[in-house]
Amino acid sequence: MDSLRQFFSETPEAAVGETGLDKGSHGKTIDFGEQVEVFERQLELAKELEKPVSVHCVRAFGDLLEILKRTGPFPAGVLLHSYLGSAEMVPGLANLGCYFSLSGFLTGLKSTKAKKMLKAIPLDRILLETDAPDAVPRLDNVSLVTVPVDTSDADIEMFQGDSTSQAATPSKESLNHPANIHIVLKYVASLLEMPEAELAEASYRNATKLFSYPGSKVHPKAETA
Repeated sequence: MDSLRQFFSETPEAAVGETGLDKGSHGKTIDFGEQVEVFERQLELAKELEKPVSVHCVRAFGDLLEILKRTGPFPAGVLLHSYLGSAEMVPGLANLGCYFSLSGFLTGLKSTKAKKMLKAIPLDRILLETDAPDAVPRLDNVSLVTVPVDTSDADIEMFQGDSTSQAATPSKESLNHPANIHIVLKYVASLLEMPEAELAEASYRNATKLFSYPGSKVHPKAETA
């Protein structure tokens, strides 16, 4: 932790994270008690330094909420990356200072469940991301930019979804690309039943606010009368 503290002293523009909890196939290789210990120490450091913290959470949202309750609230904010927790958890997490970042993984939920969760999130806490190269959106009738795993990042290809075709989703060998952010925007806006432009502006405004901490190179736009 001393080396991390030294890093922030030398790099004031950095935020804390990605840190978090993982009970998935990859996370199971690391003792969960050790994960909790490291996570709590980084949360405490984020509070001390008044920096936002980016959180990765896989199949551990109940544990996450309890830990944040013990260590929070977090005035500088907590970014819940690729949030897939329940709608019922949203109010408690929001009260602790959490922002909810939504990615292509959202398309893997039943639309009714996804919509219920989205409706619970305050508009001033919504963020959008692709989580590229992961989280390829699984939707029909969309044009995706994907990256084949066996080529360089420069070799990208377009995927045209078609609900009548066997190729309605990209192959598992394809990687996501940041250019697909508009697909996440469109999907979330459709579930929230709001204009895409309004959601895009809200997400931008929220991201700017979250990352405008002391030392950051992000500065909010001056509001005009």
